[in-house]
Order: sequence, then C-alpha cells, then structure tokens
Amino acid sequence: MVFLKLIFRIVFNKYLLTTVAFVVWMLFFDSNNLLTRNKLQEKLDILNVEKQFYIQEVKKDSILTRQLVSDSAQLEKYAREHYLMKKPNEDLFLVIDTTGDRHP
Repeated sequence: MVFLKLIFRIVFNKYLLTTVAFVVWMLFFDSNNLLTRNKLQEKLDILNVEKQFYIQEVKKDSILTRQLVSDSAQLEKYAREHYLMKKPNEDLFLVIDTTGDRHP
C-alpha cells in the first residue's frame, strides 16, 4: 500500500505533469513541432544541393564568358556551334545524331 501511494504521489506530482504536458505540447502541437522541423530540414537540404549546383554553373559560365571576351576565335566557334551562324557565301550542313533516340 505504501508503494502504491509513493507511485501515486510521483505520477501526480504537479511539476512532473507540467513538464510532461510541456514536452507533449512542444513535440506535437506547437507550430515548430518535430514533423514541421523535419520537413523544413529536408527542404533546406534540397535547397543546399541546388545552391551548390548553381554555384558550379556560375563558375562554368564565368570561365566561358572570359574566354569569349578575350579570344575572338573562341567567340566565332561558339557562335557557329550554338547559334548556327555562318560566313557569307558559305553553306551550312546540320547533322543531327538520332542514334541515341532509338529504343530497342
């Protein structure tokens, strides 16, 4: 009987009940609960991966820009390849590789 009273006093202690209620509230009902924080962390991880991708793309593009500004032969090559530009009195033949499009 004494053991039961001791357990009853511990379980219904106002400080313990308050602490348990606070923890339950923070874990499940608060606007910053665990589920929301987990979703936000996943979103942050995805955005960090995208950020690294775009940083690499900016580096590649800045190197290409420096090459195009400094070298006129490189500029001509880029214009011919990407914009299909040609010199006067010159014929342009466009070859399209379709081998990668076929599915066996």
